[in-house]
Amino acid sequence: MKENICSLVGFSIQRNSLKTEVLAGLTTFVTMSYILALNPVMFAPLADHGYPIGALFTATALSATIGSMLMAFLAKRPIGQAPGLALNLFFVQTVCVSLGYSWRFALTAVLLEGILFVLLCLSNIRQIIFDMMPPSLKHAMAAGIGFFIAMIGFKNSGILAEGTIFNHIETLTSPSSLLFIIGLLLAGLLTVLKVRGGLLMTILAITAIGIPLGVTMMPDILFSIPDSPAPLFCQFTWDELLTPDLWVCVLTMLFFDLFDTLGSVVGLMAKSGSIRKNGRIPNMRNIMLSDALGTVAGACLGCSTVTTYVESATGVAEGGRTGLTALVIALCFIGSLFLSPLFLAIPNAATAPVMVIAGFYLFSSVRYINLTNPVETLPAFLTILLMPVSGSITDGIIVGLFTYVAFSFITDWISRIHSNDEK
Repeated sequence: MKENICSLVGFSIQRNSLKTEVLAGLTTFVTMSYILALNPVMFAPLADHGYPIGALFTATALSATIGSMLMAFLAKRPIGQAPGLALNLFFVQTVCVSLGYSWRFALTAVLLEGILFVLLCLSNIRQIIFDMMPPSLKHAMAAGIGFFIAMIGFKNSGILAEGTIFNHIETLTSPSSLLFIIGLLLAGLLTVLKVRGGLLMTILAITAIGIPLGVTMMPDILFSIPDSPAPLFCQFTWDELLTPDLWVCVLTMLFFDLFDTLGSVVGLMAKSGSIRKNGRIPNMRNIMLSDALGTVAGACLGCSTVTTYVESATGVAEGGRTGLTALVIALCFIGSLFLSPLFLAIPNAATAPVMVIAGFYLFSSVRYINLTNPVETLPAFLTILLMPVSGSITDGIIVGLFTYVAFSFITDWISRIHSNDEK
């Protein structure tokens, strides 16, 4: 039985370590489990409009479980999935609050976007987009995501104000900030010493140290009974199916989901050593398809777009290479339904330093960028720069792709003119 499951998720006793994959899955889950607490808070503005917030925690955990299970068994990659923060904001603040549409309207848009994404994954369009990227740009996406996830870590620690400058000295010396600094030093030291499981050890150690400092708030209860997800199940509306407004929302979600997922996957696979010399990623179709099917499942459960989490880099940094890592993530999300008070007690000060170190691991991909060809180097540089500066993986990819296509077209056009003049 155990051997059959390992085979289904791409795990091989000859090539992979069971302990390593389990540690990688636990580390990734802990760093992305914040979505369980944050998602209900983000959807709170919709409570007055009939959105059942009580069922959202359960729906979030279940959608993350299904998405990660798809990555485990269909894609066989060490990637966790859950409802994405950026598209959560678009769902709540833009579609529902600013534009005034109902949450059922937004859920319908998520479902249609997921179905279109599935169709794209089954066609050659996705592969065409991927193949048009030069290898340097793909590795730049990995390095850029490294900076992006490290920036998130610093933001979560509270020692950065506005994401760009350091806070006042009082903030830097607060218990939470001091714990972050200690955690960063500990995680860095364990990384230098190549201690397997060092990132998870850091999370556990800082969480424990935070108890007497008042940073880690121990829960009154350890077990909880999850609310039923039934009030959110398949709450779609088809009254506006043929309206332009719905399809504008659908295409906007699809655009951001496609490029955000593409960037995250390329970055994670580059670090795991899964990108071949020709720039291809084995099983890329199933990786993207898992993401798309996760979105469809999430919409049915009442969540916004389910997407690949860049926090999976922490598991990759711990050595996760197969779908067994994703399976462990999925099982942890199932456990979170009943142990949510325990998981939600882990403070940002414990997970933030791990995200910074994971960013360091991804940054190492910069060494594969072709620095001798400015046509590739400049778009790569802009991609790396804009991801953390703009706070968007998609923005970095779009600017990098646009500048690469523009520079390639112009230089090719100029070279043809010179060739004709010489003739």
